[in-house]
Amino acid sequence: MFPLARYALNHLKIKSIRQVVARQSHTKPSDFHDKYGNIVLIGGCSFCFVGYLFYITQMGVEWNLSPVGRITPIEWNNN
Repeated sequence: MFPLARYALNHLKIKSIRQVVARQSHTKPSDFHDKYGNIVLIGGCSFCFVGYLFYITQMGVEWNLSPVGRITPIEWNNN
């Protein structure tokens, strides 16, 4: 076994599920997402939407890049 893996197995203890649950039950739950979750989501979506609209309207995107119907063929010369 590699020395690093052996060190990791010996020195890094994985906490049991009971310890994690006990620690989480002692902390006060954060209500940030309850207060501001929807506002942050709406703000992010509107920011992306406005940025996309700006890109579409102001940045000079050329739509319909197909040359069909815009190029007339030149007659063939047999020299």
